[in-house]
Amino acid sequence: MPPDDVFDAALRRFMEQRRVDMRSLAAELGIGRATLYRRTGSRDQLLGHVLWYLTERNLQRAVRQAEGLRGADRIVAVIGNFLAGVNDQPSLRHFLATEPEAALRILTSKRGIVQPGVVAHLEGLLAEEIAAGAFAPRLDARTLAFVLVRIGESFLYADAIADGEPDVDQALQVIGRLLEG
Repeated sequence: MPPDDVFDAALRRFMEQRRVDMRSLAAELGIGRATLYRRTGSRDQLLGHVLWYLTERNLQRAVRQAEGLRGADRIVAVIGNFLAGVNDQPSLRHFLATEPEAALRILTSKRGIVQPGVVAHLEGLLAEEIAAGAFAPRLDARTLAFVLVRIGESFLYADAIADGEPDVDQALQVIGRLLEG
């Protein structure tokens, strides 16, 4: 995790839909670029932390919104709430539109922190529903979590991946069918 001052400045820039540029960020913080890189790692790593922070908040909100549901209904509701929240985030849409390659690399790489974090969170949700006897998947929880995340990414980032339009409803239809008993 980058130092608080660096993280806060990068988050502010991201939320203001300004490019998180390491040169101007270092100047704003009154440090040299080399110092900034030593403290944060690469630009992708810094943006990964910013995006994971926003993603984690969105995941927590999505789980709260699905309270009272169980089994596949809860899983689909959490995923739907999450995807809708991500899709409705102007700063993320701006990042995907202006820097699609960087955005996809940071958001969907297994070597980053965002996708593995979302997969782990979803795997935990699946495990809760399995342990409660409310859901009996045909795949192991880890594999199913990964597949569900990839389906969500495919529809959510369709504009950056394949010149399509993001389609949360279509993603939920596919996910719902996959989770049917």
